[in-house]
Amino acid sequence: MTRSDMKAKIDTLWTHFWTGGVTNPLTVIEQISFLMFARLLDIAESREEKRAGRTGKSFKRRFPETNEGQALRWHRFKNLPAEQMLPFVRDKVFPHFKTVSVDGAKFGEYMKDAQLMIQKPALLVQAVNMIDELPLTQGDTKGDLYEYLLSKLTTAGIQGQFRTPRHIIRLMVEMMEPSLEAAETIADPACGTAGFLVETMHYLQKKYTSKEGVLQEEDGSLVYSCDLMEPYREHVQSGLLTGFDFDVTMLRIAAMNLLLHGIEAPDIHYQDTMSGGFSDKFPRHSKEAFDVILANPPFKGSLDYEDVDSSLLAKVKTKKTELLFVVRILQMLKNGGRSATIVPDGVLFGSSKAHVALRQMLVDQNQLEAIISLPSGVFKPYAGVSTAILVFTKGGETRDVFFYDVQADGFSLDDKRNPIDANDLPDCLERFKKRDPQQDTDRTAKAFFVPAEEIRKNKYDLSLNRYKEEVYEEVVYEEPQVILGKLRELEQEILADLDELEGMLG
Repeated sequence: MTRSDMKAKIDTLWTHFWTGGVTNPLTVIEQISFLMFARLLDIAESREEKRAGRTGKSFKRRFPETNEGQALRWHRFKNLPAEQMLPFVRDKVFPHFKTVSVDGAKFGEYMKDAQLMIQKPALLVQAVNMIDELPLTQGDTKGDLYEYLLSKLTTAGIQGQFRTPRHIIRLMVEMMEPSLEAAETIADPACGTAGFLVETMHYLQKKYTSKEGVLQEEDGSLVYSCDLMEPYREHVQSGLLTGFDFDVTMLRIAAMNLLLHGIEAPDIHYQDTMSGGFSDKFPRHSKEAFDVILANPPFKGSLDYEDVDSSLLAKVKTKKTELLFVVRILQMLKNGGRSATIVPDGVLFGSSKAHVALRQMLVDQNQLEAIISLPSGVFKPYAGVSTAILVFTKGGETRDVFFYDVQADGFSLDDKRNPIDANDLPDCLERFKKRDPQQDTDRTAKAFFVPAEEIRKNKYDLSLNRYKEEVYEEVVYEEPQVILGKLRELEQEILADLDELEGMLG
């Protein structure tokens, strides 16, 4: 199924919800997500059953092996008549969501208020049939589907709740190189649908799978058995990943997303990390708690200034969430902890006291590692804002800052975002890992270093254009007299042609 076909199905499904009486966009997205989750649970269960049959290893079932338990699976209830399906899904399937995770998992907390808002049996059948046709197992289809659903929210650009492109997340995770040997902890203070946390799991699953442990499914896709992850299994399940968000719908989707990627007890919480209540409610998480923080905080999210944590305002007195989030991330990191955080370009060059204070804090009190400048079309069609990835380590000393000018990310920079050949991200990652202030000195190149002292002299300006040198090709033009002579010759030729044409007509 092509992306356009998939979007057409979502459009049709959206219309069905609208005409069926479900008109709140957030409710529509939530209901579609619940039904997608029900199908994905069944897909995951079937995959585990096949793997268990091949390997002989047991697994923790999501559905009881009783007749009643197996009846809760998508492939069973999707065939029920409309009048039977609605009460069954409402009274049996949805309550089961609360008990999917095991061993004291908090998943039930996110689902305790989940309700089937579909009131018409015909609408539920239409929704189930259409979701059954979606290619949910292909690549990042779940993310693509949700991204397209979210594009229908009129508040998406205002609240900053647009999905970070998966390839950008992957770049940031690979730059951070999370590791299990040192029992590292990874967090996202504004996790949304948990894209960063899920991609971290993907990275670790590949990293901790031996060559012999890579399996191939019937459809040709690779499955990583994580056979080298066994010594760290308890840490992966209970202490590796943490997320926060203050949007209940996002939180539910994040919990479902993590659960389907192997985290049985997602450690995500309903919490505004900007508020003063964060430190009171989560004292262990709010100060020096994490080794790695990956984030794309909302740039223009609504902010209750009176509720903002005073410890943040003491550092940067501002209402701008993008500045406050960076301060919060520094607080949440352990000394020596590292972060890759997406910020709007204004953070790099803004002239307000808060902007300068934040940049001074990064350069003078911590180790600012890199500024990765992203092209302005990365977040289209939701926003055309220019952004950059800040890479920094808490504490330490900034001597030289690595700059990289990403001009292409493998997709067109218009609203369509179609795949193209040009892609600087692989080179960016390679240059970042091999960065050397003694070698990367050419400021006309995509990658170069700038000494911290030069940054200080420029009022802590971190914009790439401040330091990059453009190469201009000299263009040689003909003398004006020569150009005028050629124009006269051309005019004479035109007049001669006109005389000839006039003679033919006469």
